[in-house]
Amino acid sequence: VQLQACGGGLVQAGGFLRLSCVASGRPFGNYGMGWFRQAPGKAREFVAAISWSGGSTYYAESVKGRFTISRDNGQNLVNLQMNSLKPEDTADYFCAKSKYTVPGRTEYEYDHWGRGTQVTVSS
Repeated sequence: VQLQACGGGLVQAGGFLRLSCVASGRPFGNYGMGWFRQAPGKAREFVAAISWSGGSTYYAESVKGRFTISRDNGQNLVNLQMNSLKPEDTADYFCAKSKYTVPGRTEYEYDHWGRGTQVTVSS
């Protein structure tokens, strides 16, 4: 499975961005999907995840209520809608495919990663 993320950019605090991740090479509808981020000088951290059917979603406390993850298995697409962005959301964002139908919060549970898309939030 190849994953390609896009949609990053520069936005002012309070603004919004929508990240998308397209999977190719193999259907990913049987697996959970997740988004992680890595800020400069910091470890990669969990942001959000969604189960194979889209019926269950999971969020880091820092983004809960502001970010929404969704998927379209017919399009092999996972989206991350990010609202009310804060400067501390600035990071490279990565989408990843889980090894399981129900995704976890640790990167070790994911076996395919896309390249990051950069998000910069100015104050």
